[in-house]
Order: sequence, then structure tokens, then C-alpha cells
Amino acid sequence: MKKSIVIVDDHILIAKALEGIIDNFQDFEVIYVCENGKDLIQKFENDQKIPDIILLDISMPIMDGFETMSWIKDKHPGIKVMALSMQGDDKSVIRMIKNGAKGYLLKNTHPKDLETALTRLDNEGFFYPEWASRIILSTLNNDTPELTVKISEREKEFLKYTVTELSYKEIADKMCCSPRTVESYRDQLCEKLDLKTRVGLAVFAIKNGFA
Repeated sequence: MKKSIVIVDDHILIAKALEGIIDNFQDFEVIYVCENGKDLIQKFENDQKIPDIILLDISMPIMDGFETMSWIKDKHPGIKVMALSMQGDDKSVIRMIKNGAKGYLLKNTHPKDLETALTRLDNEGFFYPEWASRIILSTLNNDTPELTVKISEREKEFLKYTVTELSYKEIADKMCCSPRTVESYRDQLCEKLDLKTRVGLAVFAIKNGFA
């Protein structure tokens, strides 16, 4: 079964072009297009199908991508969101990721690269092109320590899963332990590394080769 996608973009020609490209992909299909965040919310409230993935433009009138992303994260955290932009400026990348986006792409991305990005986002829970990854790691560098403390093998395994979309309960299932045990790994690592969020743990995991 194809994974469903909703495009949220006030540039209708661009949205329709993306829809045409994606509908040629084997594993994905666009189920509808929204002009802005408010339009998306209205469609959800009118019982339109909730998609697996949202391609979300950042610069939109009425309700922009930042505000829309925060709403999605609060109301529908299971949806994977790929931010779309004409430019990859540092502030927008970091702000969208902090708001909950799991991926970031430029609108002029080649169709093959778009398909790869969607597949990675669907399978792995996140996708950032190399240029965006550099921004993330550079910007969060001061908040994410280098490996200077001892990390157990089970903690390393847990860190590998922090970069995925899996819930802590699902991580517990993968690790064949209880959710309480997974929470203890999280708490111990946060204390060791002086971190407060899963994002911080995920960046640490990527930075130190655990994911």
C-alpha cells in the first residue's frame, strides 16, 4: 500500500508540480493539497484522511510553516513532516527541527532525490540532506557534548534508537526490556551528558557514531 502524502504550500503551481512528481513514485501518493496551515487544520477537522507524511512549506500567509509544525506536533505527533523551503538558511532549518520537523528539503530538489528522501523519512523516521545535517550539528554543537563519559553497550543501543520515530515503548520492545528500563537509560544518559531532551540525545548519537 502506498504511503499517503499531503502537500501544504501556498504556491499552487509548485504544489501541483510536486503532486505530479510524487504520484509517479511507486510507494507514495498525494491525497490532497492545502494552501496553508489553517487550510490543513480545517481539512483535518472536516474528517479528511490523516496522511502518513506532510510536505510543509515554511513561508505561507495566514498560518506559516513554523506555527503549523507546532500544531501538528501537538495534535498529530505520529505524522512525519518534511519541511520545504526555497532557501536553506540556518535559522529556518533549526527552528523547524526544534518545532518537530523530521526532514528538510529545498523545493528544487531533483525528483530522484525527493523519492529517496521520502523513502528514508518513511523507513528511518527522519531525513536531512548533508548540508542540513552540517547546520544542525554546527548549531547544536555547544549543547551537545563530545564522548567523554563511559557509555554502556545497552545505552549505546538505546542511543541508536533515539534518532528514529519510535516511541519509548516501541524502543523497549526492540531492546526486549520494559519501558521503565528504557526510561532509566534515558535519564542516566541525560544526567551523564547534561542533556534535557531526546533531540539532544539524538544529536549526540549522530555526532559520536552511535546512529
